[in-house]
Amino acid sequence: MSKKTIDHEKVKSLVRELLVALGDDPDREGLKETPRRIANFWRDFIEYEPGKLDTTFGAVKHNQMVCVTGMRVWSMCEHHMLPFWCDVSIAYIADDKVLGLSKFARIAHKHAHKLTLQEQLVSDISEEVREILGTNDVAVLAKGEHLCMTMRGIQTPHRMISSALDGQFHKAEQRAEFFNLVNASCL
Repeated sequence: MSKKTIDHEKVKSLVRELLVALGDDPDREGLKETPRRIANFWRDFIEYEPGKLDTTFGAVKHNQMVCVTGMRVWSMCEHHMLPFWCDVSIAYIADDKVLGLSKFARIAHKHAHKLTLQEQLVSDISEEVREILGTNDVAVLAKGEHLCMTMRGIQTPHRMISSALDGQFHKAEQRAEFFNLVNASCL
C-alpha cells in the first residue's frame, strides 16, 4: 500500500473557502492562521508514520493468551469527518512467537489515522496482527465515543463497542477470558 499524502496548499485554500461559506472573514485576527493549522492537522493525521510494526520474539510458553488493553486512539468518522476515540484491546494466543509490546499501539494508531468507521478500524487492526503473527487466534475490542453522535444529531454521550474475534476466540472459554481481562483492566 502506497503512503498517502495530502495536498497541503489545496487544503488551506479549501478551508479558507469554507470559512467564507460559513459567513466568516478568513482574514480576521483569530482566523488568519486557521487554514494553515487545519492543513497541518490533516497532514499529520493522514501522513502519520507508525514506525516498525513487526518486531516479534520467540514465545516463552505456547498457548498463552497475551492481552494489551487501554490503548486510546483517535480517528475520524468517514461519514461526518468528525473525531471519535476508542480504547482498544488486542489479544492473541501465543504460539511460536510474541509481538513486541509497543507494536500493539503502533498498529492501532496506524489504522486510526484515516477516515474510517470503528467497525473497520477493529477489523483492520485484527487483520494486521493476524498477518504479523501468522495466526488466526486474535481478538480486538474497541470501546469508543463518536462526536458525530455526541455533538450533532441526537447529541448524547454514548459508548460504542465493537469486536473482531477469530480462531480460538470463537470458543466460549477463550472469548470469556478475553472479555474478563478487558473488563478487569477497567477497574
